[in-house]
Amino acid sequence: METLLITGGAGFIGCNFVRLVLGATNANVVILDKLTYAGSLDNLGEVLAEARVTFIAGDIADAAKLETIFRDHRPTAVVNFAAESHVDRSIDGPRNFVTTNTVGAFELLDASRRYVATLSADAAASFRFLQISTDEVYGALGDAGSFSEKTPYAPNSPYAASKAGADHLARAYYETYGLPTLITNCSNNYGPYQFPEKMVPLTILNAVEGRPLPIYGDGLYVRDWLHVDDHGHALLAVLTRGRPGQTYNIGGNNELTNLDLVDRICAAIESQKPAAVNDAMRRAGKNSYRELRVHVVDRLGHDRRYAIDASKIRAELGWAPTHDFEAGLRETVRWYLENRGWADAVQAKAKYERERLGVDAGRSRA
Repeated sequence: METLLITGGAGFIGCNFVRLVLGATNANVVILDKLTYAGSLDNLGEVLAEARVTFIAGDIADAAKLETIFRDHRPTAVVNFAAESHVDRSIDGPRNFVTTNTVGAFELLDASRRYVATLSADAAASFRFLQISTDEVYGALGDAGSFSEKTPYAPNSPYAASKAGADHLARAYYETYGLPTLITNCSNNYGPYQFPEKMVPLTILNAVEGRPLPIYGDGLYVRDWLHVDDHGHALLAVLTRGRPGQTYNIGGNNELTNLDLVDRICAAIESQKPAAVNDAMRRAGKNSYRELRVHVVDRLGHDRRYAIDASKIRAELGWAPTHDFEAGLRETVRWYLENRGWADAVQAKAKYERERLGVDAGRSRA
């Protein structure tokens, strides 16, 4: 039976992928997670009771820990979600991003290399290392065009640079050592279990509480939105059918400005919890959720537009997103409205009060 080592499996995308793997395959799953503020056992819930799941608290930058895990669990594949991921936090404290995203990826790649060297020829050939990355490594686009797998890397934030470093290492380990690595670069994800510092859950939770909805700069920054379940199915396709040494872009083909996204979230909330019957809105003196929008100082180094060309994964692996964006957004809003206890718990543990990050400290160093 296959055994997947899923690092960062207690985070947003990771925990959703774990659920997909358990439902779609017979594989055993070993989850390694440092349990930082955004990685929580609350995200795994019922998953931890599954007989096929082993959870290990630990850091991918801990070489000794990795050696023990590879020896004891003998994984047939590694899927690396482990990362610091919030751009604003990378502005305030880039060191953690380099340590986890780049150095941690190196330790995981090197542990995989040493482990694969002990396997039979057939087992070594079937082993896979999947590095989960981001479209942010490509930098910014103008008004036209999309990122393809051949787009040169041009990261503009410490977060993006740290992920780019990991991607380059994964490619180098394939070219130099023959480690069967795969890299995926995805667009912005939305869906359940996303820590409330990110735009979609932050907007939902602030709106229902009658709090301001912050919009960076003019709000005309464009992002492509991908449902986390669609992302998971793409990753499973790459893991099982992708060609080692290749990169696959994964996008939802849903380009929206931040202003447009906030307005659509507001409309989805209105359909489920009308502002007229929301006591928090009455106390805020607002008649509609859109009235909570407020423009705030822009992010440093803010990339204007991202867009993904996902034609390669469509052509080679037959993957395409299945979630209609409007329906997916309504489902996501419903999930956060029905799981306020989860949101309160993860924010309390992280001591996060939805404050703005990446402004004062960043500008003081400019």
